[in-house]
Amino acid sequence: MSIKMRVVVPILLVLLLAVALSACAPVAEATPTAVAPEATSTEVAATATAVPTVVPTATAVEAVDASSLEGRWEGAISVAGQEIAIVVNLRAEDGEVKGTMDVPQQGAMDIPLANFTYQPPAVRFEAFSGERLAVFEGEEQADGAISGSYTQTGVTGTFTLSPAAAVAEVPVPYAQEEVAFDNGDVHLEGTLTLPEGEGPYPAVVLISGSGAQNRDEDIFGFKLFAQIADHLTRNGIAVLRYDDRGVGGSTGDLTQATSEDLAGDVLAAVDLLAGRADILPQGIGLIGHSEGGMVAPMVANRSDRVSYLVLLAGPATPGYEVLSDQLVAIMKVQGATEEQIQEALAQQQTTFAAVRTGEGWEEIRAQAIEEVKAGVEALPEEQRKAIGDVDQFAQSSVDAQISGVDTPWFRFFLDYDPRPALVALKVPVLAIFGELDVQVPAETNVEPMRAAL
Repeated sequence: MSIKMRVVVPILLVLLLAVALSACAPVAEATPTAVAPEATSTEVAATATAVPTVVPTATAVEAVDASSLEGRWEGAISVAGQEIAIVVNLRAEDGEVKGTMDVPQQGAMDIPLANFTYQPPAVRFEAFSGERLAVFEGEEQADGAISGSYTQTGVTGTFTLSPAAAVAEVPVPYAQEEVAFDNGDVHLEGTLTLPEGEGPYPAVVLISGSGAQNRDEDIFGFKLFAQIADHLTRNGIAVLRYDDRGVGGSTGDLTQATSEDLAGDVLAAVDLLAGRADILPQGIGLIGHSEGGMVAPMVANRSDRVSYLVLLAGPATPGYEVLSDQLVAIMKVQGATEEQIQEALAQQQTTFAAVRTGEGWEEIRAQAIEEVKAGVEALPEEQRKAIGDVDQFAQSSVDAQISGVDTPWFRFFLDYDPRPALVALKVPVLAIFGELDVQVPAETNVEPMRAAL
C-alpha cells in the first residue's frame, strides 16, 4: 500500500475522502472516477490511499414545518471549475429533518447528514465529522431550488439542489418484507424478498464487499444486490439482503469490526431464515461478493444450516497478496511504468509493516504530507486556490488516510489467508471471477481457488 496521495481534483480528495478507496485495502466498494476501474469487482480504487466510510451518527435539529423538504433532491457541488453530481434524500420525523447524500459518480451512497437545520429560507446541514466535516449552507430560491456554499478542509465551493421528479414505483411479482435481526449488541436491518406461490422456498443471504454498503450494494448507481435479489426471487428463490454495520437501519461501527465479526452478522441472518416456516431449512445458501466471498466460507464452516456457496470475485490468497496484485493491476491500467510500479510496491510494504507493528507511522506521515503538497503545487492555479490552506489540507488528508488503514478490520484482512477455510468446506461452491477485474484479479486467484476447493 502506498500512503502517497495523488492530487487530482479537490472534490475527489476532500468531500469523498471518507468514502474513497485505498490502494492497499478493499475498504469500500467505491472507486474514484479518476481510476477508470473495471466494474467486475470494486474493492480498491487507485494508488491514492484514502479511508473507509466513518460515518457520524445521523443527528437532527428541530425544523420549522420541514414537510416541504421531504423527498429526493438532485444537484451538484461545484469547486474549481469541476462539478460532482449529488443526490440528497430528506425525510421529516417528529419535527426533525433527517437524510442521506449520494455521490453516484463516486459510488458513495447513503452518507448520513447531520445537524440539519431549516429556518426558512435558510437550510444548513453537515456530512462526515472531525477533520473531514463538510458544511452546506444555502437558501431556498424562488424556483424551489436550494443553493449556497459548500466548505470542507479549507476547500470552498457552491452547491445546488432541486426537487427531483417523482418516479412511479414499478410493481414486482413478489413480496418484499422489512426484517431485523441481532448479532450480540449489533442490530441489523434488511429486506427479504419472497417468491410468488406457496413456500417453503430455498433462500440465499447476500454478503456485501468491503466498506459501508447498504442492502442494495449500490455501486456507481448500479444496485448490484437489488438486481441479484430481483432476478433470483422472480425465479423462485427467497433473498435476504441487509445494511452493513453503521449503514441505514443497522447499528455498529464497521471500521472496528473484522471479517470474522461480519461472519457473525451473516450467521445471525442465516438463523433468521432458518427460523421461518416459509423458508426451506435445507435450502439456505450464501452469495458473497468480494470480501463477502471471503466471509462466506467462514460462515459455512461454522454452521450446518448453510447448504451451498456462490463466491463472486472472492479472494483466494492472503490479504497482502490481494492488495499488491490490485496495486499492480490498477497501475498497469493507468499506464504506469515498471519503475513506478516497483516504487509503489515498496511504499506499500512499508505501510504494511507499520500496520503490523504500529511503528513507522510518523515517517510515513511526513513523506505523504510532502507528496500531497507537491501534488497540490502541480495543480492548475484555480484548483490550488480552491484548496486554500495547503498545509492544513495535506495534514488532514494524510491523517484521514492513515486512520483508514490503522484499524482492526485492516489489520485482520492484511494477513488473513482464506485458503484453509476454503479447504475445509463440505458444501458445493460456485466461484466466479471476471477476466478484466483489477480488484480481485482472476489471474492470481482462480488457480489458488481451484486448488483449495
